[in-house]
Amino acid sequence: MRAMFLAEAILAVHLLVIAFNVAGLIVIPVGAWRGWRIVRIGWLRLLHLALLAAVAGQALAGRACVLTLWQDELTGRSPTPLILRVVDGLIYWDLPMWVFTALYVAVFLYVVALSLLVPFGRRRAA
Repeated sequence: MRAMFLAEAILAVHLLVIAFNVAGLIVIPVGAWRGWRIVRIGWLRLLHLALLAAVAGQALAGRACVLTLWQDELTGRSPTPLILRVVDGLIYWDLPMWVFTALYVAVFLYVVALSLLVPFGRRRAA
């Protein structure tokens, strides 16, 4: 019971990380175009960059995400609740690892490019 609660908590954190990363990919360029201050907050942009660097680095190393490994370890012997199976189906796709590695590296490079095109901590002169 406790292991399943921890697995669900890890899944919730994983979903938040995924949502944060995906939202950043959209909000940063749109926010720069619209002049939103939030896209210039340094610690938020560095967190976004660091999380995506970790994802891309793990993929390049041929490792699954740490959160995925912890969740799998906790649910390995427990029956999985329906909600967990549904959410797992949304975020875990049955594709070869190289597809994810290429995707994660491309997304990381996109975020690095955004860091150069939309510098954080200051506004670009108009």
